[in-house]
Parts: sequence; C-alpha cells; structure tokens
Amino acid sequence: MFEAGAHLTKIYAATGLEVFPDERRILVRGESISLGARAFDLLLALIDNRERVVSKEELLSTVWPETTVEENNLTVQMSALRKALGRDAIATVAGRGYRFTLPLLDDRLSQASGRPVIAVLAFDTDEPHMQFFADGVSDEIIQRLARGAHLGVIGRTSSFQFRGERKAEAVDRLKCSHVFDGAIRRAGETVRINAHLIDALSRETVWSERYDRGLSDMLAVQDEIAENIAGALNRTFTRTSTRAVEPDVFDLYLRATPTSYAPNELAASVGLLEVATQRAPHFIEAWGRLAYLRAFLHLYLPFGERAHSAECVVREASYALALDADNVDALAARCFVTRPFGDFATFDAFLDRLRAALGAGDGKRYVGWLLRHTGRMRESLEDTQRVFALDAFDPMTINLMALSYMACGRPDLAAPLYSDLVERLPSMSFPVSSLLRAYAFLEDWEAVDRLLAVAATRPLREFQETIPFVRAKRDQTGDVRMEWRRDFGDRIAKTGAVDVARLVYAAHLGFVDEAYRAAATCRLGPSGAGDDVMGPDGYRTALLFEANMPELRNDARFPELCAQLGLADFWIESGKWPDCADQVPYDFKAACGANRRKPKRKFFDED
Repeated sequence: MFEAGAHLTKIYAATGLEVFPDERRILVRGESISLGARAFDLLLALIDNRERVVSKEELLSTVWPETTVEENNLTVQMSALRKALGRDAIATVAGRGYRFTLPLLDDRLSQASGRPVIAVLAFDTDEPHMQFFADGVSDEIIQRLARGAHLGVIGRTSSFQFRGERKAEAVDRLKCSHVFDGAIRRAGETVRINAHLIDALSRETVWSERYDRGLSDMLAVQDEIAENIAGALNRTFTRTSTRAVEPDVFDLYLRATPTSYAPNELAASVGLLEVATQRAPHFIEAWGRLAYLRAFLHLYLPFGERAHSAECVVREASYALALDADNVDALAARCFVTRPFGDFATFDAFLDRLRAALGAGDGKRYVGWLLRHTGRMRESLEDTQRVFALDAFDPMTINLMALSYMACGRPDLAAPLYSDLVERLPSMSFPVSSLLRAYAFLEDWEAVDRLLAVAATRPLREFQETIPFVRAKRDQTGDVRMEWRRDFGDRIAKTGAVDVARLVYAAHLGFVDEAYRAAATCRLGPSGAGDDVMGPDGYRTALLFEANMPELRNDARFPELCAQLGLADFWIESGKWPDCADQVPYDFKAACGANRRKPKRKFFDED
C-alpha cells in the first residue's frame, strides 16, 4: 500500500506535462488544464508509483479512502485523465491495473544530482539584426560553463525558448537552480554586456556585472563571465578559450551554427568555418566545430565521395585536439567518420574520450546512440537520460531519448515522445516513421492507421521502408509478409548487398534462415548503387541489439556474424560485452571466442 501524499514537490514530464501537487495545478504544454479532485489524486497516485503497475484495488483505496465506490468511478476518472494528458500517458495492463508511462524528470534536478543546474537564457538586444550575435555569445557561455565548473547546464535549445516576456517562465519550466540572463549591445567593434545570475528558489540576484570590451576580446570576456558565475556558485572554472580573434572571424564562427542540420545548411556552415580557421589558425573552437559539422555532412555524401571528406575531418579534428584534448566537437567528429563496422577499437577509444570530456556540445547527446553500436543498451539509456534531463525541449534530444527507449524494449515510453514531435514538427519525416514503428510494436493498429493517413501527407524519403515493415508485422494471413520477403530477395539479387538492419527486420518477420543466408553471401555495406542507405544510421550495427527484435541474436549463428563484423574481437579484447551476452539461449562469450578467427568483412570498396 502507498500514501497519496508521498509525492515530489513538483513533477515534470518531457512531453509537455507539469504537475504542481501542492498547488493542485497541472499544465499541459504550458496551458492550465482543469481536473477534478479525484482525477488529480489519481494522477498523483499513478505518478508516485510510475515504476510499476498499480492495481485497481490500490487506486480505489487511495483515491476514495474509507469510502465504498463502484469500479466505474475509477473508469470515469481514468477517462478524464487520458482526455487531458493524451491516450498514451496511462497504459492499461489487462488483469493487473494501470501504469503511468510518460518519462518524468524531478523538478529539483539540482538537488537530485547534488550540483547546481544553470539555465543560460538568450541575451536580449534592442536590434533584431543583432539577435544571432547575442544568441552566439550566450551559447558560447553555455559551452564554457560546462567545462570544469562541475555544473549542470541546460541545453541551448531548451533555454533559448524563453525570450522576452517568457523569461519569467524559465525557472519553473527548466527545473534549474539558477538562471543567467543579460543584455548585449554592439556598436562597431565595441560590445557592452550587462549580465546577472539569479537564484531560482529565492529569486535573488547572486552576481551581476557590466562589461565594455572590444569585439576582439569576446572569447576572453566569455571565459571571464563563466569564471565569475562559477565563483559565485563556489565552483572552479577552467579557462578554455584561445587568443583573441578578429571581429569578422568571430562573426563567421557565430554564423556557422546550424539549426536544421540539412545538408545545404551544413555545407554553408562548413564554408564559413573553413575561412575562419584559415584566418585564425589558433581558433580551437572553430576547428572543433568545423570537424563536427563536416563529419555530419559526411554522412549524407555518396559513399564513393566519403574518403576525401573523412580525411579532412580527421585532419581538422586532430588539429583541434592537439590544441584542446577534450574538445567535444572534435571527439564526436572522429566517432562519426569511423567506419560503421570493422574498426570498433578505434571507434571506442574516441567514444571513451568523448564520454569523459568535460563540457557540453551537440556531440555529447550522441554518446548514448554511439554506445548502442556495440550493444551496450543499458549504458546507452542511462547516458541519454542524463542528456535529456538537461535539454528536454530540443527535438533531436527528444528523438534520441525515444530511440533509446525503443532500443531497450519500451515503445510505450517512446510513443508519447514521438507523438509530441509529430505534432510540433510538421515538416519532419523521422518522427512519423519512428512513431509508426512504436505503435506497431505496441500492436496499436488503430493508431497505426491514423498515422498512416498523416504519413501520406509527408514525404518520408529515407524512412519510407518503415511502412512495408509495419504492414508486414501487422499481417495476419502471411501474404504481406511474403511480399516483404520477395522484395528482400529481389533487392539482394539486384545489388548483392544488404544493410544489417534489414537482416534484423527479416529475422523478426520470421525469415531467420533467409537473413543468415544473405549475411553469408552478400556485401554487408553499400553497393555503390543509387539505393544505398544514407544518413547517420546507414549500415551501422545498433539495430542488431534492439530488445524488441531478438530473433537474429537468439540464433546460434549470431556470434559468427558478429565476428565477421569485428564485434567479437572488440568484446573479447575490451571486456565491454553487450547486454545480450547474458540474454541469449546459448553461451554467447564462448561462441564469440570460437568464431573470432573467422575472416573479417570489410566495409564498402575495401574488399
């Protein structure tokens, strides 16, 4: 039995839900929602016990203490909750009860982690054309604070949502212990910054300062601001910036901050950074960002053009790391351009450095995704949850959190996140594709049908193959699955190549022997044809370990495939075994050892 009053001071759901138990108030996507007293008590009871299924009897005795009521009262209140929160917020477990499924973050993240959590808001400016510059300066302060000050720093995308009048909401919405805000004015090559640090609990100013400096001194000013903030919070800050750069070079660097990561935007940013690094060879931050963005662009190039691009990334990242061994962007770049399989030791060495490096940066959020390539699913989930806690409004971070839930066998937690993205990002394809997969694994075919209607209005591009997989998974007669099987065989006959992800899908749909026959006879990388898989996930090994699709792993031929990909050698030599080592119905480690002498498969044109 549990007590309804044993709840958190405040509870936040990353899908847009905020619950204030003491005030008996609820916000859904920032809007106040009216709930009856019984429905509110029911919500608290479910949230307090979200790690388990709560029986109907427990809920009735908690929400209606010392009162005998009919079970339909519970049904009515549950219906009201689902109407307010969304149908995916509460799962019904047949014969057992209910479970709250939205992933929540505790309000006082700083108290839970034992360290201050700071939100750096976008600086105000009186001139609209200056906003990119003000945002850039604020973003650089975020990066610097994360280096050596032992602070939790809210991500840029989340904190920058609160501008103008909305800044008053930042404390409650971002779950931070401190807010750093300011204003910036620029006149030619002179900059004035007014800055202040506020304690979120007392709303008192902890520290404030005004800076009047030349634009060429901005890197030093950002370090000085970060040092003062760290000092005000009794933390030690490590300076990371380089020597002064010319104002127009600094402008180039700030302008090379992509928002959509579309290939044309990445290419434009790479061009700006090439100029910046040529003019300021000591500019560490520019070298790291150049390597990172070129590495991301590299993932969308035809495979025949990638060798030259990878050489550039390695050269640029190496230069950045020679100047700063913990440059997050450069370390992430090296991970991105390592071959999808065949060189896991090199890949993991850079991943270990990325995980250990102090500091923030977009590359940090991919650590969990990278861990899944060698089957470390639990570590991946834990790391992604830490990142998500500090940037829960960023679409890519939400996507990575949902992917991690899917990989760990929790489509019930992934679906609300993807549903939110589908609503918020009508121009994006990946949330629709991912949500279709989540609904399919939940066997919620009504939801699949609704979403297929949405998918018909959006070009799914490289995610188009999700639809035939979902339809084949749904098929009751076998006809659609056999059609998928024929397409699988036809593609192999045409190209002589197969992505390891399609091997996983084939086995999951019941074609285990066909999957292993293809693995033994086909190239496991791109063929150089027009239908090669592009993007970050192309030919990578993460899907081999997805919890909801164990069929390929459960077959005793799996260790031989892993040995051919170079995974078995990596696991044996590093001792970093995948989670599945203790889950398959055979001695996984012994089988990997027996197969490690098998000829290794090479990637792309290296055969």
